Amino acid sequence: MFQNKCIPTLLLSIALCGPALAMPTQDQSASQDIKDAGHDTKDAAKDTGRATKKTAKKTGHAVKKTTKKAAHKTASETKEGAQKVEDKTQPN
Repeated sequence: MFQNKCIPTLLLSIALCGPALAMPTQDQSASQDIKDAGHDTKDAAKDTGRATKKTAKKTGHAVKKTTKKAAHKTASETKEGAQKVEDKTQPN
């Protein structure tokens, strides 16, 4: 009978006190907070730089591919046009 009354009380006390015990202590000083902010800013700048490099590389490859494709198509169309003109100007 004692156990039936004790278990809900124990569970309730753990539920209420658990978060308070799990809270981190704030031992950091203001200077350490500033240092941490500086490190976070540095890491964010590195991440941005890497993303910019990756995007520029992908864009460069896409431009190169499209330029080559356009040049080949232009050359092909020019040859085709020249052949049509030649066909029309040949004496029959």
